[in-house]
Amino acid sequence: MRNGQASSKQKGTDVSRETSGDAAATPKRAVAVAPVADLHVHTTLSDGSDTFEEVLAQARERGIGRVAFTNHDTTRGLDEAAALGRRFGVQVTGGIEVSAYDFKRDRKVHVLGLGLREDAPALAALCGPLLERRNANSLWQLDRLVEAGYPVDAERALALGRASTCLYKQHLMAALTDEPYVSPAYRALYRSLFKDGGICDRDIAYVDVRDAVRAIAEDGGMPVLAHPGQQDSYDLVPSLAACGLGGIERHHPDHTPADHVRCTQLAERYNLVCTSGSDYHGRFGSIPHVGYRVPQA
Repeated sequence: MRNGQASSKQKGTDVSRETSGDAAATPKRAVAVAPVADLHVHTTLSDGSDTFEEVLAQARERGIGRVAFTNHDTTRGLDEAAALGRRFGVQVTGGIEVSAYDFKRDRKVHVLGLGLREDAPALAALCGPLLERRNANSLWQLDRLVEAGYPVDAERALALGRASTCLYKQHLMAALTDEPYVSPAYRALYRSLFKDGGICDRDIAYVDVRDAVRAIAEDGGMPVLAHPGQQDSYDLVPSLAACGLGGIERHHPDHTPADHVRCTQLAERYNLVCTSGSDYHGRFGSIPHVGYRVPQA
């Protein structure tokens, strides 16, 4: 893996809780503990509300020593993020979260890529058309809101989209309501518009999950199955491991202790690295801060 991130980790261990030194051989010597690592964070370059700089400032304040920026379907800005990380004293791991699909089982599956550089040609070729489809669909949704007379600030939505890699539903909601993401009013409005046959209830075609795993590996990254407890994707591990899957996200805010156990068992069986991440999206998500529910070293 490029960037030297998680490439030499012992399989079945959690890369966010590494230690160095041999405690068994030298029981009286202090063991150096690796800093807390949040390996699943989003920014304004996808559907997050915070910039790289804002995330890193928060990470430094909270004692998070390592952050992986895993924006949806893009590696844009990772060179800038690495430079900012050095300024803030926070180690930055380049990453991505590919919005994929298991066409055999007809379900969405997300795949993290860790240890990537901004120059990731295989992922650009795979995800570029996906971003175009998402942007076109979000513009269609914006038109439906305007036509239906909703008080959406179209200019604000478009400005948020221009600052990102495409227009997202989160941008439309930010231009439609000031209610916080976790409020019942926000949830009710979102569901009435984007789910259950609402006027904006239209999805896009995603990329095949196996192609996502292969593209991440081709670009020198480690493919990690994201939040399998959230998306019920555990049964995909055998086939994805055969395609080059290198890790599984064990600690995630949506995971239970039973999920932690299941991830550990699968990691040991299929020789995978376990990772931890908050899935932070700033104001555009329910996670309150960087490092949320990431285990402390």
